[in-house]
Amino acid sequence: PEVCLRLEVGPNAAVHSPLAVQNGFLHMLVHSYKAELFMSFLTNLGPFLEDEIIPEVIPMEIEVVDTKITLKDDSPRVYPTSPGPVPITLAVDHVIVKRRDDGVFYLTAPQGEGSPKQEKPVSVLQEQKAPVECVLAAPAAGTRGLQLKEVPELQRELQTMKIALAEANMDKARLLQEVRKYNPLFQL
Repeated sequence: PEVCLRLEVGPNAAVHSPLAVQNGFLHMLVHSYKAELFMSFLTNLGPFLEDEIIPEVIPMEIEVVDTKITLKDDSPRVYPTSPGPVPITLAVDHVIVKRRDDGVFYLTAPQGEGSPKQEKPVSVLQEQKAPVECVLAAPAAGTRGLQLKEVPELQRELQTMKIALAEANMDKARLLQEVRKYNPLFQL
């Protein structure tokens, strides 16, 4: 098939992201798709994408493999004798678009056998482990250290705060966009 969609919701979706448990996780695969679109189609999508409310962030992964999209300019010609603009063809071999819990879309290439792998240096990994060991080894005499059962609870609270921050940033961006509609020169 050219397009496959899978939506996961619930506890099993936690492997993708913590927010996916609540809002779901969408995985879309577009394979061997070929299309011809007019530029007016793309320029007229704006009103459909504009909304008064901020939508919920749904983590997703869109994988595009072996796809060709041809864009044709169908605007009126300025000069009647002009042959017209040349169509633009966008060919995609393999690209992955991911949307994480913060609502940002990330464009990445797949990590395969032939591509270089990006690994973190050992010193960075050791630095990341050190705070966890300090939390677990906190002295209980005199001062109360974090208990082992409190760490997951704090991590959940941190994740909730991250989601709230992402929503606040989206509200800010939406309000700025709304203000700039009426005053394009507005600066914050």
